[in-house]
Amino acid sequence: MTHSLVCADTVSRVSSVLNRNTRQFGKKHLFDQDEETCWNSDQGPSQWVVLEFPQRIRVSQLQIQFQGGFSSRRGCLEGSQRSEALNKIVDFYPEDNNSIQISYRGFWGGGGVCGLQQAASRPALLHL
Repeated sequence: MTHSLVCADTVSRVSSVLNRNTRQFGKKHLFDQDEETCWNSDQGPSQWVVLEFPQRIRVSQLQIQFQGGFSSRRGCLEGSQRSEALNKIVDFYPEDNNSIQISYRGFWGGGGVCGLQQAASRPALLHL
């Protein structure tokens, strides 16, 4: 059984917010479990989400969901331990629909930081 590694102590950062409207499109909507809300980035070639977890973690699965018609073509999941440089874990290629997609299955050990459903005390990066 899987569960989200994102908790109240997880620190998140995003590359941008559409029209700087954090109330409607801000990062708080990334994990709010509300199908009516979402984080929406501004335009640009590379958008990202960084998650810094309060403890070491092990990523077993990455689930993402886009609005139909607004998905990225390619993503890259990166992670690290504490203050180390980020390392690529996997590239993924999401489908352009609004279903929940599992883009990564496997294990990345050692704890640290990752992007989206990962962990530890340095940021993880999810490039979209």
